[in-house]
Amino acid sequence: MPAFATNMRLKFPILALILEVVTIVLYALFVVYDTRDLHNHHDGGNQTHAESPMTLYPMFQDVHVMIFIGFGFLMTFLKKYGFSSVGINLLLAAFGLQWGLLLQNVWHMHDGKINVSIEKMINADFSTATVLISFGAVLGKTSPVQLLIMTLLEITTFCINEHLVVEIIGASDVGASMTIHAFGAYFGLAVARVLYRPALRNGHENDGSVYHSDMFAMIGTVYLWMFWPSFNSAIATPGDAQLTAVINTYFSLAACALAAYATSSLVEKKGKLDMVHIQNATLAGGVAVGTCADMSIQPFGAMLIGITAGIISTLGFKFLTPILASKLGIQDTCGVHNLHGMPGILGGLAGIVAAALQKKDGVTAAMQAGGLASSLGIALVGGLITGLIMKIPFWSQPPDQNCFDDSIYWEVPEEEHEHEERLAHGEYSKNKDEA
Repeated sequence: MPAFATNMRLKFPILALILEVVTIVLYALFVVYDTRDLHNHHDGGNQTHAESPMTLYPMFQDVHVMIFIGFGFLMTFLKKYGFSSVGINLLLAAFGLQWGLLLQNVWHMHDGKINVSIEKMINADFSTATVLISFGAVLGKTSPVQLLIMTLLEITTFCINEHLVVEIIGASDVGASMTIHAFGAYFGLAVARVLYRPALRNGHENDGSVYHSDMFAMIGTVYLWMFWPSFNSAIATPGDAQLTAVINTYFSLAACALAAYATSSLVEKKGKLDMVHIQNATLAGGVAVGTCADMSIQPFGAMLIGITAGIISTLGFKFLTPILASKLGIQDTCGVHNLHGMPGILGGLAGIVAAALQKKDGVTAAMQAGGLASSLGIALVGGLITGLIMKIPFWSQPPDQNCFDDSIYWEVPEEEHEHEERLAHGEYSKNKDEA
């Protein structure tokens, strides 16, 4: 343990500071304030509210809350890993949004500069969501150093795929079912497969929840559920399309929640509800309606997408997650395949159907299919390569026995007391040679 702690002390701060210094240098060279809106839209003093550079700020804050509170607390269900869930979530998102803003906009520079606006900040937050989804697949089994490397590589890969899907293929994905949710899930699952740990095949004593940790996770769920309409509509075309995205997401989430509760009760013993299903599957409707959120699918269409997402997500948690772990060697800690993977594919398929029914001008079913195929293919290849890089011993992967435990990376208040108690009971005597 002391040797591992030394590795952490040397590598983590150095890597974090190097990444930040490099980012600052790149910002000094390429990033400036966006003052063009103020100049372009100031028409004889008649600037409208819709053209104000701050119009999107409330939605930006909603998305920000989802990234830092929603995703962070959703992962606190592990009984001894809450510090890492919320804390490393903050670390990865803080770095990711800086890196994402740079890479997303290399394609859209003006006079060699990136002009920062609220919309670009929202998109940068979106880019970090992919990493936080993937983080859920490897939660508890990776070091902060490994995760910073994953953030760097995943956001780079995400930005390439996003440009390909939206700008080159021309697919519509306003709520990013394909480019964020499906991409983040399958990238993370590919990483998890490469980092497979045979010693955890039969579980780990800390890979589980307690009453209060599940309550904390529900905080994340409720924040995500409340703000998801903003996530799916933030970058929609202002006006009717944006309103349509809010309405569709609102109804999809509501229908999904009912479906998740009902399905959970059906598949559990004695008809009881499973907190894992409620924490996660209730959100699947927000994921699945994302691609066609701004299309005129009507509220009942959004509800159909939501109810389907709630059912497949709950069934995934109950039946599919154990199969992935036992048969395919994919140890998906948070079940991101059920919340983001399958509902993301469902969203992509819904987008193909909506495009075929001409629910959005200028978008074809072939474009939508191309966007889904690109997102899945690039995610899997990128995740496998990233996983191989993360597996290099230099990055200090935590030992099997220390997985799902904050105390390996954090000062934990009870740790000293527990340590003394164990010494008093002689629990460490048999392991003193290893220490």
